[in-house]
Amino acid sequence: MFSEVLTAAQAGGQWANRIIWTEYSPKVAAYLRARGSLEPDDLTSEVFLTVFAQLADFEGDEEQFRAFVFTIAHRRLVDELRKRSSRGLHVEWSEESDARATSSAESQAMERIGNDDARALLDGLPPDQRDVLVLRIIADLTVEQIAELLGKRPGAVKALQRRGLERLRKKVGATRTLFADSNDSKV
Repeated sequence: MFSEVLTAAQAGGQWANRIIWTEYSPKVAAYLRARGSLEPDDLTSEVFLTVFAQLADFEGDEEQFRAFVFTIAHRRLVDELRKRSSRGLHVEWSEESDARATSSAESQAMERIGNDDARALLDGLPPDQRDVLVLRIIADLTVEQIAELLGKRPGAVKALQRRGLERLRKKVGATRTLFADSNDSKV
């Protein structure tokens, strides 16, 4: 199935491009969001403009294609982070982001609680562990693909993954115990 979609996309089939976009763009956006992109949806669009522009030259299977897509996403993210660090943060005014005209704090908290909790857990990890876990879990890349993307040995990626997961287990385990204890005391 994937090879048929890829061949059609390389031949300019818009239906095939839509399938690729539908399959991969949510994962790319999640990766970019988890890694701190300020405009993950815009950056996802840029990633796929590049993917589609380079599609004719791509050769490989579905696993290699996923690595190809996330390599481009990682490079675009690095570009954004470099630009941001050299220029500083500039926030353009928009009605949606104006704190004077937003919904209640409770509504905002409820909308963001899941993303904020996950982001806080990931942000609590050292950068190398966070990169490996985001690429492994969200991007669904193999250890070898992550090693190539980050310029590390596969053994180092495995070690970073193991240490990152262990840190997350300790944090989540401690949180679950605290909530479980507070819920038990109310009963």
